[in-house]
Amino acid sequence: MSVDVTKLPSGLTVITDTMPHLETAALGVWAGVGGRDEKPDEHGISHLLEHMAFKGTTLRSSREIVEEIEAVGGDLNAGTSTETTAYYARVMKADVPLALDVLSDILANPSFVPDELEREKNVIVQEIGAAQDTPDDVVFEHLNELCYPEQPMGRSLLGTAKTLKGFDRDTLRGYLSTHYRGPDMVVAAAGAVDHKRVVEEVAERFKSFDATPAPKPQVATFGKGGSRVVHRELEQAHLTLALEGVPQTDLSLFSLQVFTNTLGGGMSSRLFQEVREKRGLCYSIYTFHAPYSDTGFFGLYTGTDPEDAPEMMEVIVDVINDAVETLTEAEIARAKAQMKAGLLMALESCSSRAEQLARHILAYGRPLTVEELVDRIDAVSVESTRNAARGLLSRSRPAVVALGSGRGLDTAVSFAEGLTRSKAKSLLH
Repeated sequence: MSVDVTKLPSGLTVITDTMPHLETAALGVWAGVGGRDEKPDEHGISHLLEHMAFKGTTLRSSREIVEEIEAVGGDLNAGTSTETTAYYARVMKADVPLALDVLSDILANPSFVPDELEREKNVIVQEIGAAQDTPDDVVFEHLNELCYPEQPMGRSLLGTAKTLKGFDRDTLRGYLSTHYRGPDMVVAAAGAVDHKRVVEEVAERFKSFDATPAPKPQVATFGKGGSRVVHRELEQAHLTLALEGVPQTDLSLFSLQVFTNTLGGGMSSRLFQEVREKRGLCYSIYTFHAPYSDTGFFGLYTGTDPEDAPEMMEVIVDVINDAVETLTEAEIARAKAQMKAGLLMALESCSSRAEQLARHILAYGRPLTVEELVDRIDAVSVESTRNAARGLLSRSRPAVVALGSGRGLDTAVSFAEGLTRSKAKSLLH
């Protein structure tokens, strides 16, 4: 594999990883803008803009966009997250120029036809309705609000019917012009690609993007924790818990990720073994850590019978507190092996590789080598993992949300206070 990086005069970065054994390529445009960049009256505009990307340009209709790519056996897609928006394609190697042409066209020349815009706004209103019918989505929406109160990061990416109604083509053009700037954009490609040729294509097709950086988003502030019970008639109680994690560049990131994996990252994790295998209290339980540019989000989710919710939360708190001081070499080694396997398996997929490279540029300003990443994982020890866990428990009060029915939910969320800051602080060396 050969990774090459070129920064264009506009500040846009082109990064490629040539995989000579492949006949296909994955490529895309990653912009460093997402839900957290939105002002209150822009709530949901990042996601709407992503939807509108495929709804026609000054050169192609919405149908022509998909037909040109599918005529060569390729596919197009896009996605919006808290900090990034991505537009990507998978094509045969001979069709890389076509894919770049289409991707540049949808971002540089969107038409935002009013009729198409109204239809797509209605589609997203249906998406919002579907999310409200999905307990997993609802409980995390409430959890985000609790963790990042009165902040863009605490709001749903989808927006609301009210905010969507206020968007028109001028609003979209203004947001695109403000936030899609060369220094905040990455074109990444992996697979059957030639770096020099990709650079030439990108330099020509993306030359209209402004070379000044986009405005920085509001600094994230994790809330004061606390609990919320959302009453809804459901068969299960859905329980979530969050703590403030660490940013993407924090030195303890890999140690915290190892702790997260040992706690609830798979079937061998402590929570899965104790809560599901030993006690039969749930079907699913997992933990995760999402690092951002200036903060991090450690989360836990499980679903259980409402009557079992208090016992479930009590067990969860006990397992977390116990794990901080009793992690073993075997558990750490297993979590590290899982992380390395995930990393190396991703290298076998050109789509995963392109995304990884783009995210590295946005987060670190450069691609991290495989050797670097493996070394960082290998450097994690029992003690560094315990210290990362102690830091996690001391950094913030837990935020807990329970969704469902029954009196047991109030008792369940109160047990989360057992995951106390004072206890964690006493454990810090």
